[in-house]
Amino acid sequence: MLYDFLPSLAIVFIAALIALPFTGDIVRLGSSPLYTLYILGAWFLYFGLCWTSSGQTLGMRAWKIEVIDDDGRRPSWGACTLRFATAIVSLLPAGLGYWSALLREDRACWHDRLSGTRLQRRERVKRGNAAPGDSAHSRSPDAGAID
Repeated sequence: MLYDFLPSLAIVFIAALIALPFTGDIVRLGSSPLYTLYILGAWFLYFGLCWTSSGQTLGMRAWKIEVIDDDGRRPSWGACTLRFATAIVSLLPAGLGYWSALLREDRACWHDRLSGTRLQRRERVKRGNAAPGDSAHSRSPDAGAID
């Protein structure tokens, strides 16, 4: 979560900058329900696009983890919406929704269980050390090359 803090902060700043001509020089989160929803929407758009396209945010890439649904696929927009909303709720009571994962065998947080998603470690793709001039077809299948 700390790794995703900086991109999230940048998204909020950019969204606030875009809204500035419409809000005047006063831009405070919580000052207007409409403005708060706008900022949350921009924040959600970052997470939703990352989760549905690659399964990873920038912070998740650093830790080589990804979000998948119960079928092992990228989550749908509906699952992402539920995951995002319940992740905020998981954070509110002193992070209880996150701490609860320590008590579960599957390590699922509240938002994972409610949205039908989970985190999994993304396997690292090893690249073969082929000699110059070798084609991908002449390598053994165990070399880990991507065609």
